[in-house]
Amino acid sequence: MRQTSLRLIALLAAGLAAGCALPPPESDPEARAEYFERNDPLEPLNRVTHTFNEALDVMFLRPAAEMYRLFIPQPVRAGIGNVVDNLLLPRTAAYQLLQGKPEKAGEAVARFAVNSTVGILGIFDFASDIGLEPQFEDAGQTLGVWAGTTNGGPYLVLPVLGPSNLRDAVGRGVDFFADPWNHVGQGDTVEALRVSRFVLQTLDTREELIEPIDALRRDSLDYYAAIRSVYRQQREREIRDETRPRRRRFDWSGEPPQ
Repeated sequence: MRQTSLRLIALLAAGLAAGCALPPPESDPEARAEYFERNDPLEPLNRVTHTFNEALDVMFLRPAAEMYRLFIPQPVRAGIGNVVDNLLLPRTAAYQLLQGKPEKAGEAVARFAVNSTVGILGIFDFASDIGLEPQFEDAGQTLGVWAGTTNGGPYLVLPVLGPSNLRDAVGRGVDFFADPWNHVGQGDTVEALRVSRFVLQTLDTREELIEPIDALRRDSLDYYAAIRSVYRQQREREIRDETRPRRRRFDWSGEPPQ
């Protein structure tokens, strides 16, 4: 067991060392683009983890997301999603302050205040109606801003959690400890609420991605490479503040999102 652990550590260390090699100079933009696209020294191990995650998704997560869509009406799902998003705003405000964006942090606090009161604990998104648009930040984005680069290091596929990179993997741990709701209250009821929040957040996210992931699986020659590319592009846009989170609107028609 110890030898196996040592071999795994050695493999990870070698892969990370290879992935930390300096990128080509800015005078060669094509080589730089290829470097950042292919920066995947742990690809053999990543593909094994990717296969495991795919099996987990096909057997459990996607069916659960379909059942969630089938049995929970869209207006209720929208309200649940709004509550889940609202709980991320205190953490978002703290990260925006750390990124040197006090105005954005103030907007996040105001959005949280409006939706937590007038919006009844975040169920209704009245903040968007007065110009306080959805916004989210995490530790990985903050580290990227501090480093002044969108390159997060070697690509990693985390068990269960999915696509990541060296910077964002560290950021996930920071996010857990930085989330104030993980430190509020004690007891079985509080723990049950935390678990419920995690389950609902997982279902909400997977339900939103049913069609996009199905299309990517169907149309990609190499689904692993496609996921890697999409993840990197999305993270680059998030670090540059080029994304605009979708507002959850209440739709009483019952039609799935397009």
